[in-house]
Amino acid sequence: MMMNSPLSVQNERVQRRHFLILGFIFFVSIASLFVIYILFPEIDPSEKDAFKLPKTMDDAKYLGNVLYKYSKHHRYIIMIAFFLTYIFLQTFAIPGSIFLSILAGFLYPFPLALFLVCLCSSLGASFCYLLSKLFGRHLLLKYFRTRIIEWQRKVQARSDSLLWFIIFLRITPILPNWFINLCSPILDVPLKPFFLGTFAGVALPSVLFIQAGKTLHQLSSASDVFSWRSIIILGFCAILSLLPIYFKDRIQNFFKKQS
Repeated sequence: MMMNSPLSVQNERVQRRHFLILGFIFFVSIASLFVIYILFPEIDPSEKDAFKLPKTMDDAKYLGNVLYKYSKHHRYIIMIAFFLTYIFLQTFAIPGSIFLSILAGFLYPFPLALFLVCLCSSLGASFCYLLSKLFGRHLLLKYFRTRIIEWQRKVQARSDSLLWFIIFLRITPILPNWFINLCSPILDVPLKPFFLGTFAGVALPSVLFIQAGKTLHQLSSASDVFSWRSIIILGFCAILSLLPIYFKDRIQNFFKKQS
């Protein structure tokens, strides 16, 4: 019978410990959401089934109406619940943040809604980044090695313009957000440009969802948010975000000559 090498046994122990720590972090996150739910005002029994992660536009409408009703007298606890739930979804790459962005537009004034969505997105993505950096390298390299190597070359080629590159990736659908969040630490993207690029990059798509929230009752699905006009605007802004990358050297040379 073949015996496992000491190195493989040690790796298994490390992976098991990482899994337990990650499970503990997830449990604490769930517990914090449960505490917020307990602190909620007394909910009408007929409305309790509204409190679930919206999976359809009808779910979002129902939840939005209930939250709007209670936010009139319990504004801050509703905002804290929204804040923590959004960060939780982003941290653990759970779908549903699009509907929360739409709800933000329904519940809050536009500037506040945009700031909340950008802040929650960047904080949640950064927590996901940190969890991946601490625990995810082995699994990601196991399942996405080819894709990671491909994108590592692209990141290295733009190492002096990572902020603009992250903004571009956030605006465009080239890569899913969960892949960007999980693989950025493995691609040696520093946390600072990752956070700032995410904050700025999600702003424009979020504008569309928040604006859609103002007309929530007229929407039938999340795809109703996008029109040809909005797609063209997103494409134009994506092109603008690339300009500093490709013209950075020329701009620097220009200012050197001026000085």
